[in-house]
Amino acid sequence: MEGYRSSFRYFYIEECSEYFYQGLLERGYRRFGLHFFVPICKGCNACKTIRQDVAKFSPTKSHKRVLQKNMHIRVEIKKPTLTQEKLLLYDKYHKNMQIKKGWNYQGVSTDYYNETFILGSLNFGYEFDYYLEDRLIGVGFTDILKDSISAIYFFYDHDFQKQSLGVFNILMQLYFAKQKQIKYFYPGYWIPNHRSLGYKSQFMPFEILYNTPDLFEALDYRIFQGV
Repeated sequence: MEGYRSSFRYFYIEECSEYFYQGLLERGYRRFGLHFFVPICKGCNACKTIRQDVAKFSPTKSHKRVLQKNMHIRVEIKKPTLTQEKLLLYDKYHKNMQIKKGWNYQGVSTDYYNETFILGSLNFGYEFDYYLEDRLIGVGFTDILKDSISAIYFFYDHDFQKQSLGVFNILMQLYFAKQKQIKYFYPGYWIPNHRSLGYKSQFMPFEILYNTPDLFEALDYRIFQGV
C-alpha cells in the first residue's frame, strides 16, 4: 500500500515435500521459485491470507460473462516449459505494467525465467497456457497438491485485456480444482481496495487466516462474506 513498507520471512528450500508445503500454505506462506515467504510486519496484518472452499464456489453473473467471452480460448495444462514465445510475452507484459501501474521494469533473462518458473516448479508446479487459435496470450503458474491448489503468477498479452484474462485464469484453476475434487484454492494475499491485490474480492466468500504465521501455532480460518 502507498506509504507502507513490507517485511517478509523467507525460506530457500531446494527440495520441498508436498506434506511440508501444505503446512506452509495453511500457515500463510507463498512460493515463488525456490523461495517460500510470509509477511511479518509488526503491528500490521494488511496482507491477508485467504483461500476458497472449492466445493462451495459458485460463479457470479460477472464470472459467467467472462467465461462466455473466452469460450474460444484454448487452455493447456502441463509442467512449465521455457520457450522464446513465453519470454517475449513475459517481457511485453512487464513493459505494459510499468506504464499501467508503475512497476519497475527489468528485461527478463533466460536464466531468470528458467530458475524461477522451470527449476523452481519442483514436483507440484504446473502452468495453464491460454491460446487464441495458435497465439499464446496468457500463462498462469500454479501449484497442484493433493488437497490444495495455489496460484503463483500470471502474465498475459495486454492486446487482449478486454477479455479479463486474470479473472479467467482464476476461474479455470477453480474449475480444475473442482473437477479433481481438490478441497482448497489459495489465490495469494488479499488487501482490500489494493490496485494489484484487491481484485480477489470478486471471488467471495472466502476464508481468512486470523492467527499469526508461526509454524507451530494452531490454525484459525474464518469465513469472510464481504458486504
